[in-house]
Amino acid sequence: MRPYALLRAGFPYVKTIGEFMRMHFPVDVAPANDGRLYVIAKGSMYTKGKSGPVLVTNIDDDDLGSFGWKSYEHIVPDACFMWPMAIQLDVEQKQLYISDSACDRISAFTTDGEYLGKWGEHGSGDGQIDRPAGLAIDAEDFLYIVDSMNHRIQKFTKDGRFISKFGEFGDGPGQFNMPWGISIDDQGFLYVADWRNDRIQKLTADGEFVSMIGTSGHEDGELYRPSGVDVDAHGDVYVCDWGNNRVQLFAADGHFVQKFVGDSSLSRANLERMLTRPAKLRRMRETAPYEPEKYFARPRSVRVDKQGYMYVPDYEHYRVQIYKKEAYPMDETDMVPPFRVPTLNYM
Repeated sequence: MRPYALLRAGFPYVKTIGEFMRMHFPVDVAPANDGRLYVIAKGSMYTKGKSGPVLVTNIDDDDLGSFGWKSYEHIVPDACFMWPMAIQLDVEQKQLYISDSACDRISAFTTDGEYLGKWGEHGSGDGQIDRPAGLAIDAEDFLYIVDSMNHRIQKFTKDGRFISKFGEFGDGPGQFNMPWGISIDDQGFLYVADWRNDRIQKLTADGEFVSMIGTSGHEDGELYRPSGVDVDAHGDVYVCDWGNNRVQLFAADGHFVQKFVGDSSLSRANLERMLTRPAKLRRMRETAPYEPEKYFARPRSVRVDKQGYMYVPDYEHYRVQIYKKEAYPMDETDMVPPFRVPTLNYM
């Protein structure tokens, strides 16, 4: 049940995980209930067997393995990727689904990395896909796929049987222009990052338009090429504002709350690697200005878990930045009704 209102205490930065050799160009993360984090990284397939593009880690930055790529000497083509875009856990947290934009397919694995199969066919007909991007799974285990170049959303069973579709090219309500990310809230509403239209659309499960967040621009509350979206248990909406190198947080009613531009510190994995590197490299880091290094560089998605942690794959900096929400649910006795002209008068 959604709270009547929230007392927002803050949303502090927690830590950074990942490093260049393993988490090379991360694009999405699937937080599991048991604490594992499944990260899709586009570049990791090129590290000659050191790592697959599906990286398993946790908030402590432990190396829990990888899968999706054996090595250059022993390739399993059906279990590999060319351009992975999104990763999603099913309801029972037993299977993972990964979209591959270059191959127009969806691949399935167990959470232990066992390859289960793939499906998908290029085209624009029912059940065919063209550059699949974001993935979302509803409470009944149906899979929603952002069919980006067909400017629509398609609904499938987990084994690839087509159920329905909605959306078309355009900039009107319920229309899309190269959509990218997608999320489903606890009430069954869909949120779609409408990339070229610079907005987030909220829709029913059947594709009926409900509301919209964002307009084109660079100011607070404006968006420029949003690539990812997620919704937490409070109804707050998180938008990966790719073109503006930031994440923005909106309340359930769509009003802007705050933005995140990056606060990264050195991850545990990067620290361990730095301590083994030549002394010259450590001196170079000591003398260089650090300020630019903490910011996001083309983040691709945003995910939130049940504990209130927010994960942002920091694409060009080869890491995931983690924040933790602190907010307290309020009921009607704790707060007056919303102001007609909102303003923050005092703290």
